[in-house]
Amino acid sequence: MSGDHEISRSAAARNKRPLTIVFFLTLTYLVAEVVGGWWTGSLALLADAGHMLTDVAGVGLALLAIRFGEKPATPTRTYGYYRFEILAALTNAVVLILISIYILYEAYLRFLNPPKVESTTMMWVAGLGLLVNLYGVYLLRKSSDESLNMKGAYFEVLSDMLTSVGVMVAGVIMLTTKWYYADPLLSAGIGLFILPRTWVLLKEAVNVLLESTPKDVNIETLRQGLLQVPGVAAVHDVHAWVLTSGVNALSLHVVLTDDAHHEDVLTRAHEYITGKHPIQHAT
Repeated sequence: MSGDHEISRSAAARNKRPLTIVFFLTLTYLVAEVVGGWWTGSLALLADAGHMLTDVAGVGLALLAIRFGEKPATPTRTYGYYRFEILAALTNAVVLILISIYILYEAYLRFLNPPKVESTTMMWVAGLGLLVNLYGVYLLRKSSDESLNMKGAYFEVLSDMLTSVGVMVAGVIMLTTKWYYADPLLSAGIGLFILPRTWVLLKEAVNVLLESTPKDVNIETLRQGLLQVPGVAAVHDVHAWVLTSGVNALSLHVVLTDDAHHEDVLTRAHEYITGKHPIQHAT
């Protein structure tokens, strides 16, 4: 079990530094956006600041999940706090879906009655936000494939980067044509872009919580391979599940042949399971 904890801890260590940088960059830009929105009276900037607030909360939650995931197991939590990461990813997905729905609703209201926007200042502030979010996406893109927690944080930053692009494009259109319908139309497009990707994240998190078989584990192939291990007569009660991203667990019952030695078969079976399959903890 100690080997499993080291695997999880090293993955967390790889992700903690870029996530911390993104957290403080996003928090700094959030303050700048609130001040800019208040100074110019721009509703668009203040609305985007609300979106940025959820980003700060989402990335902060991901950091908290990593910290909890590093805590050792206890007699009451024998697997430690692995699942906290999945809960963080689930929370991020739900929040992003609600944000997307709100963006679509707000876009509908603005389409009915588009307000006049301070386009020039809005573009400057959105440009600063774009630079911050581009750097955040660069830092988190690679690690987003390593865990659902990092994927949730990555989607948070990516969605805000797209919002910044949309605000800048809308600003250019409104500045040059005075066509204020650009703001709600682009906002609706951003909301529709975010929804399907967030839905995938939500389904993956729910599958982990339902203890579904890991998508990279083929139970039948594993069972047939075990039957080829010397000393194995039969294999029963095979269960595989995900503890957290990158840590798959397996439990099963092996029936030995009459002439088999228990310890020898146990060693060979364990070597086959962890060596030939993406299983980090086998019982």
